[in-house]
Amino acid sequence: MGPTMTRKRKMHLRKTSTGFTLVELMVSLAVGLTVLFAMVTLFKSGMDSTFIVAQRVETQQNMRAAMQIMVKDINMAGAGLPTGGLQLPTGGGATAERFGCDQSGTCYVPAFNYPANFMYGIIPGYKNGVQGNAVVPSAPGQINDSITVVYVDYNFPLFEYNVTYVPGSNGTLITLAANPAYNPAPTAINAAGGLQLGDLVMLSNNAGNAVGEVTGFTATTITFAVNDALNMNQPGATVSDNLQSLMKAAVATTAYRLFAVTYYLTVPVNGQLPRLMRQVNGLTPVPVADNIINLQFAYDDYNTTTGALDADQANPIGLGDQLNMIQKTNIVVYGESLTQNGNKSQNMYLATSVSARNMAFRNRYQ
Repeated sequence: MGPTMTRKRKMHLRKTSTGFTLVELMVSLAVGLTVLFAMVTLFKSGMDSTFIVAQRVETQQNMRAAMQIMVKDINMAGAGLPTGGLQLPTGGGATAERFGCDQSGTCYVPAFNYPANFMYGIIPGYKNGVQGNAVVPSAPGQINDSITVVYVDYNFPLFEYNVTYVPGSNGTLITLAANPAYNPAPTAINAAGGLQLGDLVMLSNNAGNAVGEVTGFTATTITFAVNDALNMNQPGATVSDNLQSLMKAAVATTAYRLFAVTYYLTVPVNGQLPRLMRQVNGLTPVPVADNIINLQFAYDDYNTTTGALDADQANPIGLGDQLNMIQKTNIVVYGESLTQNGNKSQNMYLATSVSARNMAFRNRYQ
């Protein structure tokens, strides 16, 4: 085979071993990019779905925590109180008593006086639900309510003590001695979990019932000094229903600790979302749940004028309904997720109803 034939064969081999054409490369690249885009889209969709689920779980946990503790308190509303509620000091020399305030004099809801100087088991707070009337940015234009519920704390055995008024104290000082009828003896009132400054104590005997705010205590005494933060200790009130009126009775007096619990929203100044707060008696409030942006209550109240049940009333005080006839409390909690995806957050609500089993009973079927 000559040189010429060898050269032709090499040229032929070079011609038949060519690579991909430009069109083939472009088609392959397009297919690859399409597959890659589909995979990225699928991955992003999965991540977004996971993020949304996480936001919803977070929000639901906060709302359920808020709802559970409120339901527990509202379910006890009116327990241990006299039928229909408890009259507070009135008459000449009496001034309005307070709820939702602490020992420093700070009141955490805009309107904090008991209606008509009367302590009901449930005190609605229509449009009274944000501390300092602050604006909730995440829920513009929505109504925010508060609620205050009052009931006897039967877990604290203050009723297992015999109460005696100290002569000359004008009802501002009482002594307590363990009632020997109870075995074992009751826990000391100044033990852990016992009385705290600002607690409310209801005293009862055959002269009636009265409420005082604890301003001092030892293992055997409780002081109800005037000028207390909640303005309960009013010896100068000309009408009875103050602690001094009970001194007229010559029989044993029984003491009970009351819980006056107020739920409201506060807007932190550092840019955090609003949070639900729980304030008891004259104590410092504590946070219950974060990222609660709206709180609303409505009430099923028996109307003594029409003889019918006024259902789902947001403002029973404004309608002139009797608060001691509230039969059911309807609650709506609106929450917002703390975790955000850019500017996107999840908002959702939770609703329930609580029967006021300890309030005044009315048989509307008779």
